[in-house]
Amino acid sequence: MANQNSNRINVPEARQAMNNMKYEVANELGINLKQGYNGDLASRDAGNIGGNMVKKMIEAQEKAMSGQR
Repeated sequence: MANQNSNRINVPEARQAMNNMKYEVANELGINLKQGYNGDLASRDAGNIGGNMVKKMIEAQEKAMSGQR
């Protein structure tokens, strides 16, 4: 069976912004995220980073849809 990675960026131009957001959220949560490999990162911490990223993206989209800044 082929390896399928679901962590792909649908808009390649957003790759750097997504990466920056990941480090910003990790910093806000007090999670030490290193450049490169983070295999020693607890699943709970990785989930917190991803969940908070999604929360921020939804909030930004809701504001954009309502005309707020």
